[in-house]
Amino acid sequence: MTKTRIERDSLGEVLVPVDALYGAQTQRAVDNFPVSGQRLPGPFLEALALIKQAAALANAELGLLDPARAQAIADAAGLVALGRYHEQFPVDVYQTGSGTSSNMNMNEVLATLASRACGEAVHPNDHVNMGQSSNDVIPSAIHVACVLQLHLGLLPALDHLYAELKRRAKEFEQVVKTGRTHLMDALPITLGQEIGAWAAQVYCAGERLRHSLPHLAALPLGGTAVGTGVNAHPEFAARACKQLDLTTGESFRPADYPMARMAGIDALVELSGQLRALAVTLHKLANDLRWMNSGPLAGLAEIALPALQPGSSIMPGKVNPVIPEMVLMVCAQVMGHDAAIAFAGTSGNFQLNTMQPLVAANLLDSLNLLANAVHLLADKAVAGFTVNEDVLEHALARNPILVTALNTRIGYEQAAAIAKQAYAQQRPVLDVAVEMSGLAREELEALLDPRKLTEGGIPEGGAVSGG
Repeated sequence: MTKTRIERDSLGEVLVPVDALYGAQTQRAVDNFPVSGQRLPGPFLEALALIKQAAALANAELGLLDPARAQAIADAAGLVALGRYHEQFPVDVYQTGSGTSSNMNMNEVLATLASRACGEAVHPNDHVNMGQSSNDVIPSAIHVACVLQLHLGLLPALDHLYAELKRRAKEFEQVVKTGRTHLMDALPITLGQEIGAWAAQVYCAGERLRHSLPHLAALPLGGTAVGTGVNAHPEFAARACKQLDLTTGESFRPADYPMARMAGIDALVELSGQLRALAVTLHKLANDLRWMNSGPLAGLAEIALPALQPGSSIMPGKVNPVIPEMVLMVCAQVMGHDAAIAFAGTSGNFQLNTMQPLVAANLLDSLNLLANAVHLLADKAVAGFTVNEDVLEHALARNPILVTALNTRIGYEQAAAIAKQAYAQQRPVLDVAVEMSGLAREELEALLDPRKLTEGGIPEGGAVSGG
């Protein structure tokens, strides 16, 4: 059996594992919430530790906390922010909606570490939590964690994918293929144009996320319990944000109206919505890759994705588009997270939102999943696929929709008749048009040149001259 020690809080005595750095309030939360076994993610704990570090140093600057205790708290928080002691944070995600249990878990762990380091008693509430409340610290920690994960993870991943897509678009700018609308043959495009459209979508997704950063950088820190700042020095929030900036290299600032950031989590809901929009973009890109890779005999077979692993336990030689399929599942999870976060955002009753741990877990999971998926998509699918140009050329030559280029010369009705005849006889459009249009082969070859059709505009030849 686990050896225990007795800890006390305002409710009485609690048995705590003898080697635990936390105390009574953390243990009560562990006992009260054996729900999922899922703990709050590392980036949240590290952001929360950074806030405790900044708070201790700010309070020392203001003469409210003695330098020895402040430095001991800051040093201990720095270790947690580096990923140390994560096993000392056992509280379940599904806990009190303010995240008070996780805030006290951090306070107790840092108090223990700081007490050992400085040789004086460091109190989790009086010293570590000075000038703070769970109600302003927890949403601030979520904001900080999201900003850091965007800058360290997702945005660089999107930049990488964008660069890879632009490289492949340039590589295939002269490769002409059949465009598709409604999954049906349409006018020609270049493969470079198709990939370039993906790149543009990815770029726009990154820009939308960057536009969310200023909203996330405004922290409710210093609002304490209900947003009025009781028990916090008037300069505490600004000084703590300055300390955070020095540590992280970011630009955080006190929210103009802390109460709004505590009762409403609109900036976090906005971020989740942008992650959902990115998931929509990635879902389209991954599905296009799957369709283009389909086959090799009974599908489109326009490209061949890198063969990464055997695709079947029963069918020898089968290879599946595993990276796009992984991306599709990540997109589904992110969309599910967004639905939960949006609902959580409606739980701001009066001066507090009471689903903050759920929001932290889902948002940070989405950020992590998307960053990893985007990197893998770039490196293991986009970077290495090959193009089956013979397949593209064969389909293009027999595409009856090429007759669209004849509309301005012979009219829609006659062009439609040529298209139907070419499709029925499975013959090249050019040959059928020579027979039915009355135009010379040389003019038709110019009008039906697929490469010219990718450039848009009105073909030379003027207005409709027939039927």
